[in-house]
Amino acid sequence: MRRDLTWKRQSSEPTCSTSMAETESMDVAEPPAPGEAPKGGARPTDRHGLLKHSREFLDFFWDIAKPQQETRLEATEKLLECLRARPEGSSELKYALKRLITGLGVGRETARPCYSLALAQLLQSFEDIPLCSILQQIQEKYDLQKVKKGMVRPALFGNLFGVLALFQSGRLVKDSEALMQSVKLLQVLGQHYSHLQEQPQKALVDILSQVPEAMLQEVLPKVLKPDLNSVLGSPEHLELFLLAQQKVPAKLEKLMGPVNLFSDESVPRLVTVLKMAATSVKKERKLPAVALDLLRLALQEDSFPRFWKEVVEQGLLKKQFWPASYLCFRLLGAALPLLSKEQLQLVMQGDLIRHYGEHVVTAKLPSQFKFAPEMNEYVGAFLKGCQDDPERQLALVVGFTSVTNQGLPVVPTFWRVMQFLSPPALKGYVAWLRDMFLQPNLDSLVDFSTNNQKKAQDTSFHGPERAVFRLRKWVILRLVSLVDNLHAEKEEALIEEVARFCFFHSFFETKKPTSQIPETEQHFSHPLDSRTREVVGSAFFSLLQTLSTQFRQAPGQTQDGQPWTYHLVQFADLLLSHSRNVVPLVAFTTQQRQAWDRTLKTLKELEAQSSEAKAAAFQHLLLLVGIHLFKSPTESCDLLGDIQTCITKSLGEKPRRTRSKATNPQEPPWVEVLVEILLALLAQPSHLMRQVARSVFGHICSHLTPRALQLILDVLNPEESQDEDDSVVVTDDSEQQPLGDAEDKSSDDGEGKGAKDSESEEESNDEESDEEDRDGDVDQGFREQLMAVLQAGKALGGADSGDDDELGDEAMMALDKSLASLFAEQKLRIQARRDEKNKLQKEKALRRDFQIRVLDLIEVLVTKQPENPLVLELLEPLLHVIRRSMRTSSTKQEQDLLHKTARIFTHHLCRSRHYCRNVGDRVETLYARLERLAQQAGRQADSSVSLYYFNASLYLLRVLKGNTVGKSTCKARKKEKAGTDAGTQPQGPEDASCLDLSLVTPIYSSALSSFLTRRSSPLTAPMFLSLFSRHPMLCKSLLPIVVEHVASHTRPRHQAQACLLLQKTLPTRELRLCFKDPEWKQLLDQILGKVTETLRTLGEAETKPGHQKELSSLELLNTVFRSIQHEKLTMDLTAVLGVLQSQQPRLQQGLQQGAHSAGSSRLYDLYWQAMKFLGVQRPKSEKKDSKEVPKATPSPISMKRKKKGFLPETKKRKKRKSEGATQEEAAKPAAAGGAQPPSTGKRKRKSKSKAPAQAQVNGMPASKSLTPDPPATSPSSPATTPKLQKKNQKLSQVSRATPVSPESPKEPAAKKRQKNLPQKGVSGKSPQSALPRRKARLSLASRSPTLLQSGAKKKGQLRKAKKL
Repeated sequence: MRRDLTWKRQSSEPTCSTSMAETESMDVAEPPAPGEAPKGGARPTDRHGLLKHSREFLDFFWDIAKPQQETRLEATEKLLECLRARPEGSSELKYALKRLITGLGVGRETARPCYSLALAQLLQSFEDIPLCSILQQIQEKYDLQKVKKGMVRPALFGNLFGVLALFQSGRLVKDSEALMQSVKLLQVLGQHYSHLQEQPQKALVDILSQVPEAMLQEVLPKVLKPDLNSVLGSPEHLELFLLAQQKVPAKLEKLMGPVNLFSDESVPRLVTVLKMAATSVKKERKLPAVALDLLRLALQEDSFPRFWKEVVEQGLLKKQFWPASYLCFRLLGAALPLLSKEQLQLVMQGDLIRHYGEHVVTAKLPSQFKFAPEMNEYVGAFLKGCQDDPERQLALVVGFTSVTNQGLPVVPTFWRVMQFLSPPALKGYVAWLRDMFLQPNLDSLVDFSTNNQKKAQDTSFHGPERAVFRLRKWVILRLVSLVDNLHAEKEEALIEEVARFCFFHSFFETKKPTSQIPETEQHFSHPLDSRTREVVGSAFFSLLQTLSTQFRQAPGQTQDGQPWTYHLVQFADLLLSHSRNVVPLVAFTTQQRQAWDRTLKTLKELEAQSSEAKAAAFQHLLLLVGIHLFKSPTESCDLLGDIQTCITKSLGEKPRRTRSKATNPQEPPWVEVLVEILLALLAQPSHLMRQVARSVFGHICSHLTPRALQLILDVLNPEESQDEDDSVVVTDDSEQQPLGDAEDKSSDDGEGKGAKDSESEEESNDEESDEEDRDGDVDQGFREQLMAVLQAGKALGGADSGDDDELGDEAMMALDKSLASLFAEQKLRIQARRDEKNKLQKEKALRRDFQIRVLDLIEVLVTKQPENPLVLELLEPLLHVIRRSMRTSSTKQEQDLLHKTARIFTHHLCRSRHYCRNVGDRVETLYARLERLAQQAGRQADSSVSLYYFNASLYLLRVLKGNTVGKSTCKARKKEKAGTDAGTQPQGPEDASCLDLSLVTPIYSSALSSFLTRRSSPLTAPMFLSLFSRHPMLCKSLLPIVVEHVASHTRPRHQAQACLLLQKTLPTRELRLCFKDPEWKQLLDQILGKVTETLRTLGEAETKPGHQKELSSLELLNTVFRSIQHEKLTMDLTAVLGVLQSQQPRLQQGLQQGAHSAGSSRLYDLYWQAMKFLGVQRPKSEKKDSKEVPKATPSPISMKRKKKGFLPETKKRKKRKSEGATQEEAAKPAAAGGAQPPSTGKRKRKSKSKAPAQAQVNGMPASKSLTPDPPATSPSSPATTPKLQKKNQKLSQVSRATPVSPESPKEPAAKKRQKNLPQKGVSGKSPQSALPRRKARLSLASRSPTLLQSGAKKKGQLRKAKKL
């Protein structure tokens, strides 16, 4: 429908409140609606009461105008629900109608459609409301004769959206009177084209398209003039005419007489009208309905050829006007389901489809509009809709394939719409492609050349041979891509036909046709050249790749259970047996033919053992290499012999294992030979070979030997074995190079512009390199030669005269000739150096690509055999590759190699759930390797590389820990270490493991010391945290080193790292299980001593590392406090408390000087967190009461901002307190005196207990401020925990008065009353004197006072009983 054009949103929401407020103000001053009895003075009261009573009801209208669609729909639904709940004729319904009608003409363009839709839904829900009355209200509200000049545009849109609301309600077409009035109103609105443009006419057409025929006959004379000129004057009038022609042709003929729109006089005007329609929908990018209606009329009157030729191709396409071209493209796509087979062939051979092809070829830039995706949707919809008509499907697909640019079809080789072809159409299409490949018919194609191609036309280059080659190349690739959209169980015959066709024309040629081989009966109109056969061969192996990976239920197999390669080998054997009829392109030698026969014999032997997975893998490998025998006979012949030998030995390995080793000691094992074969296959640029090598290696990796693994590792680290690597990799690279060149040549033929651009970039790069070579390759020898030539020239020219600047003509010519020869030689030398450099770079690139492929074998070994001891040999080679790639990861290949190696090392090796559990006699080697890896981790220059080495050492630790030693070794170790260091030995599974802490601890202790002492160490804290979390017993042995560096005379950064390690390690449960209680307490005591020593300089740091050290020290202190509290240990914390209290003024001063920076505030928070553990509460910061602070006078700017918008009175919140009361409350604190808060009621009684609490300030003891003489204490008594308090608790043994937290005025009343009550067991003491004794003992297990009331003590006992 076209009315959706009026529903655009072109403005934003910020003006919503203003427009809505204007709407409400307009409603308040409106006169009563027609038919509503005036109520005199009661009306304003009722209206105000309505607004006051239903605030939620009014909010619906605000939400209706919001831009969010969900909000609008929800508000409309709620409004309708609210109105349905009201009685008929309620004031809410009348107000809703007025409000929605008023909203039709608001200033916001986005709000008008919202109100129109809401009004339509309201009229649809309440059918008793007459439409004529609503239309009358709209016309009275927006009277075009009475409206002011500035409000003409809103009034016009109000009338238009009002009519649209009546139409969308669905009732307008049923009410003839309202319909006639709406038609008249739309005709009036159509006169204001400057504001509304063609919207009224479109709305009229939409309305009339829905009315019944009888009503249309009545309305038609009033809306349509009986004049052909007016009909062809605009797209809207033409569309109205076409609507009448379709629905009431008799009435139209009676009104206008016989009309022929496709006459010679009408065709030019039709073209003009269609161009106007194309321009009107330029932004919407859709097909105008008038164009499709014209097409239907042409089909109905059998005038389609005339319409298509004269109106579309010769009219709209005559001048390059892209909106008209896009209209033609869309008309073609929309017309496809309406056309017959003959009509399809007509449109697919005309100028329009050629113009579409030019657009597809030239629209390559990202900023250009591309119509191809939209055309694909049209074609896909057509193919899905006519599955029962294969002839039309075939005609369409052939038509699009025939659109070519100098022989190359414009549609891609892999076209997704081909999946919708029915089987008969697909079969016919494959036959058409095969015939076009054999006998290219260039005359049947719709071929074209772009303007750039015409300017650069070269008859020698752009001949028919080139067009034939481009066409054949595209056809063979399209045949291969069709297999991707097929299902094996349905189209097996078609797949076999395509595979046989590609295989035959890749490696064979016909000598004499025979009926037994249908491919020999195919004749070529243009002979196949070598380039075409190379393309067909590469397409054939791509087809093999598709057949082996596509079908999931039976990959690469036919219905009889055999793989596709097996059928192709049988077909090849059939071709070789008919030597009189078929000749291979490369004739087999006797040795190669014997290798082929032995391959067939071995395949028959493998069929008997097809149930084994290893036999299936060998069969796949043998078949694939057998097919490659036709591509590269010499190499494949040797590979076939080795593969057959390996298959024979592997399948018969078990019964002959000892004999073979005894009889042939110098013969390499079959696994090593097969690994070399797989490496040779990986050197070929074939993804299929890569997958086959992975599959076969996965079946033989369990039989891998150290020598076979070394063959793979030599490829990854060629510098360790230069001789072998050079012999393998360089040969493979030399074989791979011509294949890459062939692929580059074939791709260059199909690329076109993109290849030229890349070539120009390469040429510019070559020019830059030339300049560099000229600057850098000027050696001293060339300088000497140049000077000699110049001196010789001067001697020849300066013999007769003494002037050096003047030379004769003969001398100049001789000098020029000498200089030219000299620079020509220099240029040749520079070119030779550049060629050598490019050759080295290409060899390096090929080597890196080969290494990336070889990593596939490493990945297979690690994932399928993680418990194989040979996996341990991969650590150092992989680390070497990572370190080397980290240094030279400049190219994309280096980065790919690095990422793949790192992924295998990290995810598949170090993080694998399974690992080697049978190291055997490799324990000593593992210890040596572990030490070497840990040392290399500390010697790296980059932390990222060091992390890989450190993780490798952790992996070896895991292997050692998971392996067990023999019983005798285990008993000897236990007896050895029973009396010496029994407390430090693990008590669990580690007793029987191969992990010896006495050997491992020195390795990591040196690494840890290096980390905590060296200025720039590659080791990081997360490395050791990972070590500590995985091996807690080793962590126990290393903790003394960390504790020693907490307060050592090292750099502050190292002290912070030591604190961080302890802070993250102490809370771990595994570490706690390794310590006995006395050991744990001793460790915590040592840490407290070191931290206390560090905290003596708290607040003095001026550098960032020093500040970080202070933060880490306090965090570690809090961690220790939490551990003590959790364990309920008894510790002497008086020294820590004294140090912290002495540093408080310095911290507070630093906080004030630091202007409350993030670091200073964090340090201050950690300090008071530690003091809170010690029983000292943080003092509350003195904040001025907001009521005491006089309010600042608002600035004139803020006053202006407040006055900018306003709310209705009903939306404003009423002030609950008067200004006088507020002033009195603000004056109360000043009258109360001091810092006392106002006291009334219960607060007055509680204020007596605040005197002792107010005495403590900034952590000082409360007794000092309460009484001049504090109670007698024993300073030597240590702070204890609740354990000793439960055993022997006497009030006379209170060690010292501990600072008490200041009392907050906002503290709960129950807590204050509890503090003021006399404590149990205290006689002759006032409540004030009992308060300091509450905090006498520093208890980290419980923060409650030591001396409790009897009720509180009972509660504590109940809690403990519950825990038990």
